[in-house]
Amino acid sequence: MMDNKELKTGTTTIGIVCKDGLVLAADKRATSGYLIAWKKFDKIIPITSTIAVTVAGTVSDVQLLVKYLKAELKLKDLRTGRDTTVKEASSLLANFVYNNIRKFSLIPGISHFIVGGVDSSGFHLYDLSPDGSIVEVDDYISSGSGSVMVFGVLETLYKKGLSVEEGVKLAAKGINAAVQRDIASGNGIDIVTITKDGVKKVFSKEFELKVEM
Repeated sequence: MMDNKELKTGTTTIGIVCKDGLVLAADKRATSGYLIAWKKFDKIIPITSTIAVTVAGTVSDVQLLVKYLKAELKLKDLRTGRDTTVKEASSLLANFVYNNIRKFSLIPGISHFIVGGVDSSGFHLYDLSPDGSIVEVDDYISSGSGSVMVFGVLETLYKKGLSVEEGVKLAAKGINAAVQRDIASGNGIDIVTITKDGVKKVFSKEFELKVEM
């Protein structure tokens, strides 16, 4: 995550496409410059029972945009009488991000989301960049300052057709690689799966880095 003076996104989030679902993972550290502001920040947020997002960027912006998204989707479902598709939810959030980054503000509204979900057409994973662009991902994606380390792990170990169980293990390896080398990532890991049964948190662990002299 980032403070008001930083343009870099200090965090690590992952999205992985599996044959039977999706896996989302993230570390738990939120930073303000060189200060660790929060050690238990939840960066994977359920939007509906079948859609979840990972968040990175300016904390106030990502929190507000997620609130807007939840509210708009509830209204949309009531008006249409049907559940929102993953593409519709992702497109709406991308519009929020696009408008947010282009408004005049003394505080940069930087936000980066990975959206994963399941609907009647199957499982879908979208990367929503800080400029408001949206791309559907068919294998894996990572965001934040720790993504450099994560991509090295995913490029080496990811295989098409892996199971959700295998995806969970791979995501854990990716986050672990990031927290070992990226000072803005750490303090724990959360892993969420999205299957035909919906969104479920399957792993959450906090840890501290202790140095003895």
